[in-house]
Amino acid sequence: MIRWILIGVLSLGIVGTGVWGYMEHQEKNAILIQAENTYQRSFHELTYHMDLLNDQIGTTLAMNSTERLSPQFVEIWRLTSEALANVGQLPLGLLPFNKTEEFLSDIGDFTYRTAVRNLENSPLTAEESETLKKLYTQSGDIKDELRQVQHIALENNLRWMDVQMALSNQDEQMDNTIIDGFKTVEKSVEEFAEGNAQSSIIGTSNKKHKYKSLSGDEISEQEAINKSKEIFNVENGENVTIAESGEGSDIPLYSISYHNDVKRAYMDMSKQGGHPLSLLITRDIGNNKISLNEGADKALDYLDSFKLENMSLFESSEYNNVGVYSFLYNENDVRVYSDAVEVKVALDNGDIIGLTTNNYYMNHSDREIPKPEISEDEAKEMVNPSVEIQEEFLAVIDNDLGEEVLTYEFLGTLDNDTYRIFINAMNGMEEKVEKLDGTEINYATNF
Repeated sequence: MIRWILIGVLSLGIVGTGVWGYMEHQEKNAILIQAENTYQRSFHELTYHMDLLNDQIGTTLAMNSTERLSPQFVEIWRLTSEALANVGQLPLGLLPFNKTEEFLSDIGDFTYRTAVRNLENSPLTAEESETLKKLYTQSGDIKDELRQVQHIALENNLRWMDVQMALSNQDEQMDNTIIDGFKTVEKSVEEFAEGNAQSSIIGTSNKKHKYKSLSGDEISEQEAINKSKEIFNVENGENVTIAESGEGSDIPLYSISYHNDVKRAYMDMSKQGGHPLSLLITRDIGNNKISLNEGADKALDYLDSFKLENMSLFESSEYNNVGVYSFLYNENDVRVYSDAVEVKVALDNGDIIGLTTNNYYMNHSDREIPKPEISEDEAKEMVNPSVEIQEEFLAVIDNDLGEEVLTYEFLGTLDNDTYRIFINAMNGMEEKVEKLDGTEINYATNF
């Protein structure tokens, strides 16, 4: 009798396991089907948007009315954004596809920059017209190659989940029609980039350019180690390791690290002049013994020790007994956002545990800041009248095109929210509006 009961229990267990396995299999299939549908939709939308993009660029070549050109460029910019979003939804993270994304971004930057200017007073130049012709030809080539991939994928009922599996398996040779097709697209765009090296769509962003403010002679590894010991505040150099940057680095630099039982420290230092570009020190932080304002004083003194002068406190906040301070370069009471630095101070004893100066050394230069062409009162009239203005400054910022512009900066409130609003000091254009979070803001401009 007991044997039959056991057999019954085991049978029920086997049946239950089978049912559970079947349900798991069905659920897994449902997820795979959903992912496959998403990939298929994104790919076909990408192909469709590239078709439209090519058509719209071609249409601009036949236009003669400046009134129609601006909205046309806005439409092209919108389509590049849609195409970039489609690329982002495809399982191509492990397949280098950055050239195609850069190509689409460059088209977007060029058309946006052209759309926002007054084409009546500043019509397309001969160089820009030539750029449009190149973009039309190149986007047409990409469109045709994507259509070829689409045709093969549909004809052979290829699945995007197979692409994801092929990309994920690095040990196997990636023999996949879709992957091969996208490699062809990427290779073509890489050739376009080389041919466009002198075109006006290149270099519209200031994110990557030569460092403008590195001074001094090149230092040796030993000199870098000696400087790092001083910055890390350690005497024993046995635990210091150093490595030079390889090819492809923006600038020649040393990466230096230190560790003992109490703390770890990391720093990037430029070879030219031995300037610290980034610093991070990790250790246990005790209870606060100095205030956030006292920490700001220590941060400013630290910047002075590296001859980073005329810096004014822009923002301060506290996280886990650490003061985080952002400073802007101040030139004749004009705040320069491009030259920002950040300092972290341990509030238990005032030690500097973090520093970021990369933006400063990349962007700082002897600027000729122009005088505003509109008054502060005129700029205030451009601000939403519902905003109650609390503070105002003159500031140099990077606009959406990556160009430095002089602005009036207004800090104001609307209901329970705080906003930072930038009005172009030359023409009254609203350059940026930024909603601030709950971070503590210190509005002091000087110490």
